[in-house]
Amino acid sequence: MEEEDMDETIGVAYCVARFPSWPEGIFLGFLHCVVEVGTIAMASRILVPLMDGGNEEKAEMIETLLFVAAINTLLQTLFGTRLPVVIGTSYTFLVPAVSIAVSKRMRVFEDPHQRFMHSMRAIQGALIVASCFQMSVGFLGFWRIFARCLSPLSVVPLVSLTGLGLSLSIFPTILHCPEIALPALFILVFFQYIAQRMKSKGVNRFAIIVSIVISWALAEFLSAIGACKERSVETQMTCFTSRSALITAAPWIRVPRPFKWGRPSFNAGDIFAMVSASLVATVESTGTFIAASRLGKASPIPPSVLGRGVGWLGIATLLNGFFGTGTGSTASVANAGLLGLTRVGSRRVIQISAGFMLFFSILGKFGAFLASVPLPIVAAIYCILFAFVASAGLGFLQFCNLNSYRSMFILGLSLCIGLSVPQYFNEYLLLPKHGRLHTGSTGFNTTVQVLLSSPATVAIIVAYFLDLFLRRGDASARRDSGRHWWEKFRSFNQDTRSEEFYSLPLNLNKIFPSI
Repeated sequence: MEEEDMDETIGVAYCVARFPSWPEGIFLGFLHCVVEVGTIAMASRILVPLMDGGNEEKAEMIETLLFVAAINTLLQTLFGTRLPVVIGTSYTFLVPAVSIAVSKRMRVFEDPHQRFMHSMRAIQGALIVASCFQMSVGFLGFWRIFARCLSPLSVVPLVSLTGLGLSLSIFPTILHCPEIALPALFILVFFQYIAQRMKSKGVNRFAIIVSIVISWALAEFLSAIGACKERSVETQMTCFTSRSALITAAPWIRVPRPFKWGRPSFNAGDIFAMVSASLVATVESTGTFIAASRLGKASPIPPSVLGRGVGWLGIATLLNGFFGTGTGSTASVANAGLLGLTRVGSRRVIQISAGFMLFFSILGKFGAFLASVPLPIVAAIYCILFAFVASAGLGFLQFCNLNSYRSMFILGLSLCIGLSVPQYFNEYLLLPKHGRLHTGSTGFNTTVQVLLSSPATVAIIVAYFLDLFLRRGDASARRDSGRHWWEKFRSFNQDTRSEEFYSLPLNLNKIFPSI
C-alpha cells in the first residue's frame, strides 16, 4: 500500500481521475442530482412567492435551474477546474433578487404574473452584467493573483466558514418539523456508526436515500392521520408533499429556453448589488473548490486553475441571466460534502449527475416529484454534508504552527469576526425594508448587506490581510502560515500530479496553457 501524503485525504475510494463501476457511478450520480434538487427547491420556495409567482412559476423555475445547473456542471468539469463539483444554485444571489422583487417599481404591476415577469427581467439584466465581473477577474488573471497569496492559515477560515456559515443559516429549517427532520439526521449519523463498525466505505453511499425514504414516508403518514391540521398553511406546504401542489403544476415535458420572460431590463442599483453577490459567490466557490480538491484526493488546486474555474463560473452566471433562473451560480457546498460522505471524488460521477439533471429538467413531473421532498429533511441532510466541508477546511491546520501566537491571533480573530458580523446582518437578510442599513439608497444597502452577510467572505478578508501584512517577510511567519508547504503548488508545472487532475481535455492545454 502506498504511503499517503499529508496533502491527501485518507480513505477515499476513487479520486478525481478514477471512476467506479458503471452501476455504482450511475447511483452516485443520481445521489448528487437529488442533493442539488434540494438546493434548487429551497431557493425557489423562498424567491417565487416574493415575486408573486404561483406553483406554475415555481415549477418552471425549478426546471430551468436544473437545466442550467446541468450545462454549467458539464462546462466546469470539462473546461473549468475539472474538479468533481456541481455548479448549482447560489443563495447569495437571492438577497439582491428579493430586493428587486419587493422594490417600489415592481409594486405598480397589479397583475401577479406581470409583476413576476418584470421582476425576472430585472434580475436577468443584473445577472448578465454581474457575470462580466466574474469572467473578468477569472480569465484576466486577477483571481489567480489573489490565490497565489493564499496560505493554509488563511484557507482554514475560508473553507470552514463556507460550510459552517450555511449550516447556521439552514438549521432553523429543521425546527419547522423536527418530527421528520430529526429522524433523518439520526439515520445519517447511525449509518456513520455502521460504516465504522463494518469497516466498509460503501455503506455511507446508501445513507441519504434511506434517510429520505424513511423520513418522507413518515411525513406522509403524519399528513394522512391529520397530524398537520393545526399547523400553519406555510408549515404544511413546507413539511408535507400533499400540500405543496408542485407536481400538479409541472408539465410532463418542457424544454427551458433563453429569454422566455422577455427582454432583460437594467438598473444601476440592481447591478451593483448583483456584482457584490457575484463576488461573494466567487469567494464561497473558491472555498468549495479547495474543499473538493481535498475530499476528492486531488493535489491542492493551482492558482491558474482556480482562476480558470472562476472564469467559467462567470459563464455559468451569464447562462443564468439568459435563461431567467432568478438566481446566479456557485459551486455547490452540499455536493462537495457528499464527496466526503460517499468517499468517492470521481469527476465522471459528477458528469453523470449532470445527465440526470438534464433528464429531470425536461421531464417536469419527475423533477417536481424530487423537488417535493420536505425541506426539513433536506436541511437535516445538509447539516451532515456541510460538516464535511467545514472539517476539510480545518484539515489545513496540520500545515500551520498552532503554537505560534501569530497563527492563533489570525485564526481566532478571522473566525470570530467571520461568525459575528454576518450574524448581525443575517437577521433581516431577506427583508430589505427592515435591514440594518438605511442610507436612502436601496442598491447601496443591498450591496453592503450581501458582502457582510457571508461568513466566508468576512473571514477571508480578515485572515488574508492579516496573514499578508502581519510580520511580513519574516521567515518564521511563512512557516507558521504553512506557506513553505504550499510553495510547490503555486505553479501548475511544479507538481507532477497537476497534469493528471487539472489538465484540459483534447490537448487544449497547448492552446490555453496553465501557468
